[in-house]
Amino acid sequence: MRVLGLKTCDKTRAAMKALKERGHDPVLVDMRAEPLAAEERAAIVAAFGERAINRSSTTWRGLSDDEKARPVAGLLEDHPALLKRPVIEEGGAYRQGL
Repeated sequence: MRVLGLKTCDKTRAAMKALKERGHDPVLVDMRAEPLAAEERAAIVAAFGERAINRSSTTWRGLSDDEKARPVAGLLEDHPALLKRPVIEEGGAYRQGL
């Protein structure tokens, strides 16, 4: 089980803690330190579509209208903090949150 997020994100840290309390052994993938491969970004976009983007984040609010109009996968490549966190991957299946 992998938790995709940012090590400084409160929601990601809470998810890691909750998963450990439930007996799981999650591995945190800090997307700033370890950018997602194009295939994984594509799988996340396929699973969540536009919901993969956190539109209430300060990163989103700082983007120009032209940037906001870009495809989700491209936005996640250039701005990994835009991913609505946490994303939990287990056995090739993705889910958002707990």
